[in-house]
Amino acid sequence: MAVKGRENLIAKQWKHGLHKYIAGIIKGKEQKSIIVNGMPDHIHVFIGLKPSMAISDLVRDIKNNSSNFINEKKFVKGRFSWQEGYGAFSYGHSQIESVYDYILKQEEHHKKRMFREEYLDLL
Repeated sequence: MAVKGRENLIAKQWKHGLHKYIAGIIKGKEQKSIIVNGMPDHIHVFIGLKPSMAISDLVRDIKNNSSNFINEKKFVKGRFSWQEGYGAFSYGHSQIESVYDYILKQEEHHKKRMFREEYLDLL
């Protein structure tokens, strides 16, 4: 999920609280949050999704609830919102560890490659 306008609004001081909040949203929807991490302008969410849940519904709820959380806490000046749309990728059981490590090491990874390059490569 990307911040609207790709602005660097997710600050280090509160990003871990946001990640925990998002993990709580996922758990509250009876899905499995594997890891949530990201950068100041985007977040990656790795989920074990049950077939009964539409990913679009879960992403909508994550975006709505986390935006409300950020705005209620007044973490940013003005109004925070996520960019429209999202990217979703499936994985095989053998890929869980590498996907987890990729998301865990976001800051290190983005020192080498910008999000746009990374996203285009994934596509």
